[in-house]
Amino acid sequence: MASWALELLGFSLSLLGLIGTLITTVLPHWRRSAHVGTNIITAVAYVKGLWMECVWHSTGVYQCQVHRSQLALPADLRAARAMMVISCLLAVLAAGVAVVGMRCTHCAEESPAKASIAGSGGIGFMVAGLLCLVPVSWSTNDIVTDFYNPTLPAGMKYEIGQALYLGFVSSALTILGGALLCTSCLGNQTPFQPHSGPGEPPSSRSASKGNHAPSLTSASHSGYRLSDYV
Repeated sequence: MASWALELLGFSLSLLGLIGTLITTVLPHWRRSAHVGTNIITAVAYVKGLWMECVWHSTGVYQCQVHRSQLALPADLRAARAMMVISCLLAVLAAGVAVVGMRCTHCAEESPAKASIAGSGGIGFMVAGLLCLVPVSWSTNDIVTDFYNPTLPAGMKYEIGQALYLGFVSSALTILGGALLCTSCLGNQTPFQPHSGPGEPPSSRSASKGNHAPSLTSASHSGYRLSDYV
């Protein structure tokens, strides 16, 4: 029962991480304009993401524009796109594999490799979490480095957006859930039980030991000689 609860907890955390990774990939709030120096009060705020750039005006107008050219994008942005998409696809695949291998499901119930299948799903979740963590950490490092760069104008500096915080939480949940799935599958193996001979149940063997017929030697020592009956 404890392993079942551990599997469900790990799978639930991994699903939450998958949902957070999808939201992080779609949201444009990876970078937001920094209000520093003479740019403390402004009528326009900029946010940038993997797929689009958005502008928020003080009048309440919110406009977004999708990146039109793929080849003109920086190499780090293209790498971040690829890693986030692969992370989402791998997490979806790991979720399907984990469902097959979990003890609370009837899929492959007779298979001895059911625990190994659940462990494979947990490993897939952990790899997906690492793929999400790398571009999020990379982007955060670039933002912090540019922010404290004295040669960069204040109007070109950005701060960490809400999507990056969500990415950190999502990657942590995915890795933790995958680790719990891998841990639960270790105690999912059934102990080895030796089998009795063909056609003979274990109870009959024990019963035959207790109810065996007396041997000729024991019969000869019971007070009668076998020669009397010949």
